[in-house]
Amino acid sequence: MTEKPDDSRHLETLDRDLARYSNLELASHYTSRPLVGPGISLVFVLLAGIVAMFFFGEQNNSFIVVIAACLGAYMALNIGANDVANNMGPAVGAGALSMGGAIGIAVVFESAGALIAGGDVVSTIAKGIIAPESMGTATTFIWAMMAALLSAALWVNLATWVGAPVSTTHSVVGGVMGAGIAAAGFGAVNWPTMSAIAASWVISPVLGGTIAAGFLWLIKSKIIYREDKIAAARTWVPILVGIMAGAFATYLALKGIKKIIKIDIGTALLIGAAIGALIWAVMIPVIRKQAEGLENRNKSLKVLFGIPLIVSAALLCFAHGANDVANAVGPLAAIVQASQSGDFTTAISIPFWVMIIGAFGISFGLFLFGPKLINMVGGQITKLNPMRAYCVALSAAITVIIASWLGLPVSSTHIAVGGVFGVGFFREWDAERRIKKARLEMPDRPAYSTEERKRRKLVRRSHFMTILAAWVITVPAAALLSGMIFFLINSVMA
Repeated sequence: MTEKPDDSRHLETLDRDLARYSNLELASHYTSRPLVGPGISLVFVLLAGIVAMFFFGEQNNSFIVVIAACLGAYMALNIGANDVANNMGPAVGAGALSMGGAIGIAVVFESAGALIAGGDVVSTIAKGIIAPESMGTATTFIWAMMAALLSAALWVNLATWVGAPVSTTHSVVGGVMGAGIAAAGFGAVNWPTMSAIAASWVISPVLGGTIAAGFLWLIKSKIIYREDKIAAARTWVPILVGIMAGAFATYLALKGIKKIIKIDIGTALLIGAAIGALIWAVMIPVIRKQAEGLENRNKSLKVLFGIPLIVSAALLCFAHGANDVANAVGPLAAIVQASQSGDFTTAISIPFWVMIIGAFGISFGLFLFGPKLINMVGGQITKLNPMRAYCVALSAAITVIIASWLGLPVSSTHIAVGGVFGVGFFREWDAERRIKKARLEMPDRPAYSTEERKRRKLVRRSHFMTILAAWVITVPAAALLSGMIFFLINSVMA
């Protein structure tokens, strides 16, 4: 048996070594991937601190403002990771948008909403949850706001990790309430406002779900269950798109452009009616052309709802950026104002550099961590198609309009997820109704077993219970965490 030359043995050894290095490189790449998001997030948080130092470096309490800016950036990242999924989840779950397309659209429209229409004057912090004058000193107020910001961010981060879409607004409210109680006692809290917020835990999802189910019933009865579905769609889809356009025009007039111009609800409704009628007229020939050559089946109808669904998701992101950026930067702006002037009892104006931190933080959070919750809302609660997702988006806009008219503090998260649940539970009810109808027509047909009925449930009960529990404990959990953080800060800084 001939031995291999030394050169061959050396080559084999070299190949083995190179293979080991290649495997090591692959393994390190695989293990480092989960660290990319947190790493980029940490860089962004540090950059927010540097920006704060640049704008505030030579003034009093500059170190406090730098720390607060880092906490505000952390909160903005968590809002992007958790809250924005409610706007984009249905469109992704319905297949109208890819994950990359959804994130791209959301980043642009969230940032535009925050920078163009966000940052209006925030009245006494967190919508009157606590009385700032009860804090006594500016230092106590600053510690309370820092505790509120950190507790809200930690809670939303935990909820995102668990996979539960929670209200960032309620997280901030709970944080401010807990810090206020820790700093000044239970008398510092505006309990009537807190009662209204507690009522919104029920009102928001029920109203959003009912409206979404109502529109799905309309689509099913007027289009899907018709003999000639395409002819029915040519009549009803322009009407539905007109309703959507009117609802979003009203929504944005009320909520999205407050910084530019204040509009009362009557004027907003008139604007919405005019734009809705215009879009309805424009869509009639567009839908007629789209419907040419389509087969008379449900799958064909998805084509007609695709573009309206994408537009509605983009508009929801714009309005969300305009309104919810204050959740990240409201307490930060309060700290900046109190540190600058010592004034913490009057209205708080948000500086532009603070808005930049909020807008970019939401975008980074969505880009780095958003897919998890987008998949949850869009595909894991119940199966969505463009028609069902369209109903969810439309119900979100209409519910906010109704809530504004009634003066109710509602959560966009609760409304959107409530809409998804509403669509799913309506489909269960409708399927059960059709089974009973078929059994009346065919008495000999065998009944479904209990196991088969459970299998045919169209809403995942485990997700339903997890999300419901997260909603209920958000305010008390954030409040408890905030109170503990306030006591810790106060004891360290005393």
